[in-house]
Amino acid sequence: MKLGTSTWILSERFGEEKTLRMIADAGFDGVDWDFSSMAFDDNVWNRGDWRERAHRMRALADELGLTVMQAHAPYPASVAAYDDVLMERIRRSMEIASILGAAYIVVHPMKHLDHVKYGKQLFAQNLEMYRSLLPYAEQWNIRVCVENMNETSHLTGRLVNSGCGMPEEFRAMLDSLNSPWAAGCLDTGHAALSGLEPADAICALGHDYLQLLHVHDVDYLADSHTLPYLEKLDWDAVTTALADIGYEGNFVFETGVFFRNIPEVLCPAALTFAEKTGRYLVSEIERKKPCQ
Repeated sequence: MKLGTSTWILSERFGEEKTLRMIADAGFDGVDWDFSSMAFDDNVWNRGDWRERAHRMRALADELGLTVMQAHAPYPASVAAYDDVLMERIRRSMEIASILGAAYIVVHPMKHLDHVKYGKQLFAQNLEMYRSLLPYAEQWNIRVCVENMNETSHLTGRLVNSGCGMPEEFRAMLDSLNSPWAAGCLDTGHAALSGLEPADAICALGHDYLQLLHVHDVDYLADSHTLPYLEKLDWDAVTTALADIGYEGNFVFETGVFFRNIPEVLCPAALTFAEKTGRYLVSEIERKKPCQ
């Protein structure tokens, strides 16, 4: 199992070139290339030379021995349903990710409607959105990934389940898409914030619905996006569940918030610590898998 980490926040602080070098120096096998900042007009990927930049970044990753394992499209996709500009940027991020060599790109489901009141309507809108992306996925040879999401409750102000947040809806979305160009990405923190133990969500999805991971720790209250063992998730249970379903994908951190306030001089050491944490978790998954 290969180990990767997201470029999110690191690339915003240090630029993509330096971020790749830091991640490679820390010993990671690859990256989840984050395109979330494409939502802003001044992002470098919104310039006219984006294809040339993609080829340069691919060459640098290859030089560093890093695989672009997966990518993350700009969000919130809720806006994309009504905003042609952002929808075009989501499609552009798919093509860029394909040039970079990614086999998958995560696209957030829309969550602009109250899931309790309008869950069926939201599901239908998300199904339409994902279906609209599948021809581009086939064209660029990259699979579009559904992710489990949560939203802020207007009643309590706390994070709760939203689009594809529950395993039943997650599976139903992939079943409805019924395409080799659609796949599933489980976010461990989002699962916990939706009221599920991540291990239970993993087991409920099973081998066939789970191709990607966004791994991070939370305290069940905030979307912390920090390293495992720094908050409250049960990582022994998570690694056991992944072993039990025979998970075959990469193990990828989405822990950018951990690096947000660390001084630049300490970031290489912080990345090395993250890499060692990831290697330990991967070794636990492999250790727990049934003997073949």
